[in-house]
Amino acid sequence: MSTSTELKFAISPAEMNEADFVALFGGVYEHSSWVAEQTCQQGLNEAQNTPAGLSAAMQKEIAAADRKRLMALINAHPDLAGKAAVRGELTAESTSEQAGAGISECTAEEFEQFQHYNEAYKEKFGFPFIMAVKGSNRHKILAAFIERLENDAEAEYQRALNEINKIARFRLDAIANDRLR
Repeated sequence: MSTSTELKFAISPAEMNEADFVALFGGVYEHSSWVAEQTCQQGLNEAQNTPAGLSAAMQKEIAAADRKRLMALINAHPDLAGKAAVRGELTAESTSEQAGAGISECTAEEFEQFQHYNEAYKEKFGFPFIMAVKGSNRHKILAAFIERLENDAEAEYQRALNEINKIARFRLDAIANDRLR
């Protein structure tokens, strides 16, 4: 049940056509508009008019996807402080999130550490390190690399999906904050 203080979207997702819905929410999951497409196709109602409700609906699509599709979703994410960031090739959302965590302010030594850990992580797990960096900083992120490199592959696969869902929720909140009723 929605409360008067609960964040809502200015435009009801349940009232949007698929094209408009995907245009607005297609970037919530990095380079994976299929999540928004499938969420819309499942049908939306009043419960999805909040970031929490829409997040839950989108997470159902993630939970129902096969491993191949989920690996593509995981691999769609850029390295933190990686080459794509240096070349300015990140999505606007990723650029903002990484900058907010101070990654753009790395010293040369920290940047080298990020490169080393990104490569070690991908070598061990076969996909990029993913962390919802909102509210974090580059020091905590580097510490998380060290900690998570000790995990097994299945634990990190599940962690990556959990972090992706956190990122998506942050992005839904940002969309609602930009379009408050």
